[in-house]
Amino acid sequence: MSAQHCHDGPAPAGGGVPAETPSMPRVMLVGNPNVGKSTLFNALTGARQHVVNAPGTTIAVAEGTWRCGTTDVSLVDLPGTYSLIARSPDEQVATNAVAGGDCGVHVAVLDATALSRSLYLLAQLALEDAPVVVAVTMTDLAKARGLGPDVGALGRVLGVPVVAVNGRSGAGLDALALAVSRSLTRPARVRGLPELAADDAALSTELERAQVLFDWVERVVDEVLPASDARPTFSDTLDRVLLSPWAGIPVFALVVWAVFQLTTVVATPLMDAMSGFVDGPVASVAGWLLEAVSGPAWLESFLLGGVLAGISAVVSFIPLMALMFAAISGLEASGYLARVAVVADKALRSIGLDGRAMLPLIVGFGCNVPALSATSVLPHARQRLLAGMLVPLTSCTARLAVYLVLAQTFFPHNAGTVVFGIYVASVVLVVAGGLLARTTVMRDLTPQSLVIALPDYQWPHLRTLGRSVWSRVVSFVRKAGSVILLAVVALWVLQAIPARGGHSVADVPVEDSVYGVVSQGVAPALAPMGLDDWRIAASLVTGVAAKEAVVGALAQAYAVDDTTDSGAVALREQVRATVAETSGGHPTAASLALMLFVLAYMPCLATLAEQRRLYGGRWTAGAAATSFAGAYLIATLVFQVGSRL
Repeated sequence: MSAQHCHDGPAPAGGGVPAETPSMPRVMLVGNPNVGKSTLFNALTGARQHVVNAPGTTIAVAEGTWRCGTTDVSLVDLPGTYSLIARSPDEQVATNAVAGGDCGVHVAVLDATALSRSLYLLAQLALEDAPVVVAVTMTDLAKARGLGPDVGALGRVLGVPVVAVNGRSGAGLDALALAVSRSLTRPARVRGLPELAADDAALSTELERAQVLFDWVERVVDEVLPASDARPTFSDTLDRVLLSPWAGIPVFALVVWAVFQLTTVVATPLMDAMSGFVDGPVASVAGWLLEAVSGPAWLESFLLGGVLAGISAVVSFIPLMALMFAAISGLEASGYLARVAVVADKALRSIGLDGRAMLPLIVGFGCNVPALSATSVLPHARQRLLAGMLVPLTSCTARLAVYLVLAQTFFPHNAGTVVFGIYVASVVLVVAGGLLARTTVMRDLTPQSLVIALPDYQWPHLRTLGRSVWSRVVSFVRKAGSVILLAVVALWVLQAIPARGGHSVADVPVEDSVYGVVSQGVAPALAPMGLDDWRIAASLVTGVAAKEAVVGALAQAYAVDDTTDSGAVALREQVRATVAETSGGHPTAASLALMLFVLAYMPCLATLAEQRRLYGGRWTAGAAATSFAGAYLIATLVFQVGSRL
């Protein structure tokens, strides 16, 4: 997805925003993080928006069409930045976009509750000689603090249009559209700044130049802010509790528990209902239609077992993703996620992340797919990338079903302890993976002290929240859903095509299909783990599609059709006998190796598709290969050492 810009031409170097065509002028939203910029963007563009990566980067830039007066403009929501002196890839994208912007208008979004900080960025924007319209947000919160700026006076001092807006309620949006529309034909620039020549000997250092800007900011603030003392607010009172060690961590744990419940207790019946609708009524109608037209058996199997199974897999994720997007967006809009970063920061700095990564990592223990999307709360692209590569190492609930079957099979009296140990191993792998990444592909990621603005607490705006959730779910279905669908269909094809035995298409035993023959070819590679059996290999191949499918694939390979308790007992006995044989009499070591391999060998297709959507194919393939190699090495070591003890 892309938006049109003012001039055709090559993309700016260093991750700028693509150039536009002459048919649609460009307007860029520029501001600090947490100033309400994205809320304003959602309110202005509605459903006519999309997310792209800045050229040559994995940094997301939101673009959308805004009806500005009588003109449609392309509105670009740049990454939040405190300065145009870039110190991170995200800030570099914003800096390049401003420096390379030779058309349209920059809408500088100022936070009325932190006017000085916002004005400093505006001063840097003015030094770029950029046409500016100012949108002032959070005016209601500023008034509650006794710090409400005089918007009219601010406009007179700056010499540019200044509009108070509220993206949550829609107040001031028409006035902002009028101001921008006029500025497209009669651009205005900030006045009153001293001339800062690059070769001025008196201003030769960045610090000295910054001091000049700070002096200007102070003069502006003195003219537009009321002469009254700031009053403590509800947010100040609440922060005394939530940022304290004795209360902040338990509250954070409670919030994480609630989010985790969304990915399990709440989402599961909704997911079952969505997949049940496709597998039930839709499949029945499709089967009836095929029967009515006397369709061949292979076509029925393809449509029901391939296409509809893939569609079922995609739509089953829609409630989960919608709930998770709503939870993350709501926590972010409320201001609480900034507090989470403060509470959890120290624990995560050792692996190159900051406290904001705690939530997506914990969500990963529910489901990796929404956890990847939750990495959007991290401020820098490299941090988002690192967190996204570590999330698949968190053990999702789908893998829990596999652990339970294996633990009950090989450790019937200590199954709970073994499963707990696997979860501990998952945490160890996340930490080890982060430390390994910091010494290799993430050598440039240096953890810094967390500097974050704490916005006032506020209720999320439901309409804006709904728009954000809708656009993200649509993006997931379009990009990740297509990958999942194609992969499930490909898996059906492998299982339907006979490789030997003279069977017909879609009527072939598993062991005689291409899928079974491939599994038999893969099985010897599992010998170092004590698992050289085609049925185990087949279940692991199926597990790439979905981890919970491992148990079903084992039952299919062993021809266990009984879903009752007696069928489960029969399956466990056959698996136990197979592993005892392949491990040379060391089933305990081999079963532990198998569980650790399931934990880390490869994320499911939905996770891979979401990684590819967010970070690109190269990083996804590299992370998957690294994870597989690590899992293979760990499982081999566990078996080789365990079988000798």
